[in-house]
Amino acid sequence: MKFGLVPASMLEDIDFKLPAEPLFNKHVLKGKPVAHPHIYTGAGKWGRKDWVGLLYPEGTRESQYLQEYIKHFNSIELNATYYKIYDETTIRRWGEQARGEDFVFCPKVPQAISHYNRLANADERTTYFLDGLLGFGKHLGAIFLQLSDKFGPNRKQQLYDYIAQLPKDLLFFVELRHPQWFAEEDIMMDLFTFLRKQKTGLVITDTAGRRDVLHMHLTLPITFVRFVANQHPTDFTRIDDWMHRLKYWLSHGLKECYFFLHTPDEKYTPELGVYLAEQLKRVCGIEIKKPQLLK
Repeated sequence: MKFGLVPASMLEDIDFKLPAEPLFNKHVLKGKPVAHPHIYTGAGKWGRKDWVGLLYPEGTRESQYLQEYIKHFNSIELNATYYKIYDETTIRRWGEQARGEDFVFCPKVPQAISHYNRLANADERTTYFLDGLLGFGKHLGAIFLQLSDKFGPNRKQQLYDYIAQLPKDLLFFVELRHPQWFAEEDIMMDLFTFLRKQKTGLVITDTAGRRDVLHMHLTLPITFVRFVANQHPTDFTRIDDWMHRLKYWLSHGLKECYFFLHTPDEKYTPELGVYLAEQLKRVCGIEIKKPQLLK
């Protein structure tokens, strides 16, 4: 993931500390912990040949990558659906590989909907996309809509109309990248208020070169974090900071968290996943699958 990538020489000068807790979140978090919160973590793809010998056993075939991936993570940010709309048969085949596991797929809305047409005339494609996702059954997690950095508040009504017509029995999150969404208080608050009423989440993206998208606002008692690492020591201190924020949110009623790891070299993602799982247990007392590295 290249979004917000900066030269390594700049990393020591960036303030990676998480922003203060917004007052807005008090409208969403009810102040008491839930009995059994769910924390889902993972990467953006399972098809990594360079994980053979590192995470997957030597000799693992590409057709076996998903079943091996599921042994190490409990979720995946499914970027494959961004490039193609898959039919229900293919989706069901993926979902069946997670049978018996507490594992969810978080598919990304296809670029044909989000980028090429910018949500215009998207009803038919959206219906076909969502119908296919039903093949995941209970293994379907949050669905996320990423819009380009050219999709600004001048297209607000287009976005609002699209979100309003989405089915309410599915969980959706939106990732916005145009700087103006986060530059003006009235635009931000209108957005947060609308999403809260629609029971739709806003992705929190933690990346070095775009600290404005690290908004920390919850429009649901569920959060979706895209953590963009840099293969740098600050990756670990940033995860430490996140674990303490998660602990606070969990103690105040957060029900669910999707926390996805991205690195410039995805070979490094499993190592970061190990650290994340260990810190989640240490700080929050929640145990999840931990990647079992082979070397």
